[in-house]
Amino acid sequence: MADVNVSAKIAAPASGLTERPGAAPAPAEPVWDIIELLFFAYRDFVGDPDEVLSKLAFGRAHHRVLHFVNRNPGMKVADLLEILNITKQSLGRVLKQLVDQGFVVQKEGAQDRRQRLLYVTPKGETLALKLAGLQTQRINRAFAELGPGAHEAARRFLTAMIDADNREGVLRLITRAERATKPRS
Repeated sequence: MADVNVSAKIAAPASGLTERPGAAPAPAEPVWDIIELLFFAYRDFVGDPDEVLSKLAFGRAHHRVLHFVNRNPGMKVADLLEILNITKQSLGRVLKQLVDQGFVVQKEGAQDRRQRLLYVTPKGETLALKLAGLQTQRINRAFAELGPGAHEAARRFLTAMIDADNREGVLRLITRAERATKPRS
């Protein structure tokens, strides 16, 4: 069974349609170069962390869980399921391994004891930061090649790639995580 939930909603962007008088709109020619560049960029972006994770018998799902729990201490399991868009069963398997090996801890919610709040341990934080460091090096190399404005251009492009109805929530999550991880002066 696949561990990814796929949305049935697939809509072609308005700019990707070509109009013909009297005919239904036809999809535009696929943007093959960008599609393939995204595949290869993703392969290399996750490849560096994959090497570190494989030594621990972990995979990309472990990486994603560590990333979001590290960035959002006290995150509810339900919120993590929504972010990762995976099944409860898949998350349960990955989370159990991370807990059993001492990378993540689960605590009861203060107001609702049924809630399971997730936190990385010092060991989990060390691994999350190591993986983020590898990815940051790759990103910074690319930004250096592109020059001034590259970070903001990349941020705008990637934000535009997210479904419009999810953008605000994603940007709020990022902002909250940035506030939570900034050192207090």
